[in-house]
Amino acid sequence: MEKNICPNLHPQSMCPAFGGLRVLTRIEGARVCLVADQGCLYGLTFVSHFYAARRSIVSPELMNVQISGGTMIDDLRATIERIAEDPAVTFIPVVSTCVAETAGIAEELLPKKAGNAVVQLVRLPAFQIKSHPEAKDVAVSTLLRRFADFDAPKKEKSLLVVGEIFPVDAMAIGSVLQRIGVESVIVLPAADVDDYIESGKVEACAVLHPFYERTASFLEEKGIRVISGNPVGAGATARWIEQIGQVLGLDMETVRQVAAEEKAKTRAVIEKFGNLSGKVIVAGYEGNELPVVRLLLEAGLEVPYASTSIARTALGEEDHQLLSMLGTEIRYRKFLEEDMQAVLVYEPDLVIGTTSLDSFAKERGIPAIYYTNNISSRPVFFAAGAGTVLGMVAGLLGKKEVFRKMKEYFTTLP
Repeated sequence: MEKNICPNLHPQSMCPAFGGLRVLTRIEGARVCLVADQGCLYGLTFVSHFYAARRSIVSPELMNVQISGGTMIDDLRATIERIAEDPAVTFIPVVSTCVAETAGIAEELLPKKAGNAVVQLVRLPAFQIKSHPEAKDVAVSTLLRRFADFDAPKKEKSLLVVGEIFPVDAMAIGSVLQRIGVESVIVLPAADVDDYIESGKVEACAVLHPFYERTASFLEEKGIRVISGNPVGAGATARWIEQIGQVLGLDMETVRQVAAEEKAKTRAVIEKFGNLSGKVIVAGYEGNELPVVRLLLEAGLEVPYASTSIARTALGEEDHQLLSMLGTEIRYRKFLEEDMQAVLVYEPDLVIGTTSLDSFAKERGIPAIYYTNNISSRPVFFAAGAGTVLGMVAGLLGKKEVFRKMKEYFTTLP
């Protein structure tokens, strides 16, 4: 076996601020004002165009001279005023990538409104926020604190769903919730500020991803009941549906019938891939890795190791306990070297990981794919999600021999 490679540890995550920008740049009428130096501006503009909304980010291009010279707030306020000259801009999130003590941005010195636009400071410092999924949580909870209308009467049988979901998943969730009697559904992060306003009127909130801790805690403070878990896999799908029915006081006979139907559909899809066998390592930095591991285990695969960039949370504790009981070693706040060591120790048949880990695995003749582009960009919920994920995994496991032959070919080249 190769030498232990863990001493030099490198954390893996996108820049935390990117997660918040992913939420903020997608809001209609928003124009982000980024308070950062030129290096951060360049990098975050690139990833925001590439991954998020292809929208421009405005910045006063603050450098050490402004910070040390005391002109930063004046420059920032002038930039906000210039942004507000565009009548199409209705919301100006001011994103600070530094801690308050370092950059000295006092929220009370910023305007609450400029022109037609509402102004809101969103702090996303990498010194305090350890991963980009958690920065999404900071952005969503900050917007709820500013906009949510908690004083209005609650809407009966209304549900807030928190978590990034893709169109197929959104349709599936909407269909199931409608069938069990939910009358109003809002999904965050959202592209409309009105959705954040209306979120204060819901009776309950279903948090699909375990890193939305600040958001869940804030909503609970406001008297909104929080439902954890997600409809990934047969058993979890049924439990998720029944939890919502119980919390919202829906007709439980109907709820249990729909839960049983969805459980059977998902079970049928899993059984369709009943001949799956192999050892898979899951190592992403999106924060939604453990439900995927649960699905793979339910399909009969072995997952000896899983890692994520987020911390262990109360919202994800049920998955942690279950996967640990089933023998999966789980690493939070993961390091690249830990993931590489797991590849050496467990010798998997497939790696679903980060780009660096994928390269490491492929060099050893192991099939590997990028978690973000192949899992987080596809449906994962209900039967449709199970079919998508398991179909892809089945195809990749069948290519193990191809990867072995490629390794042999390149190894034997003169």
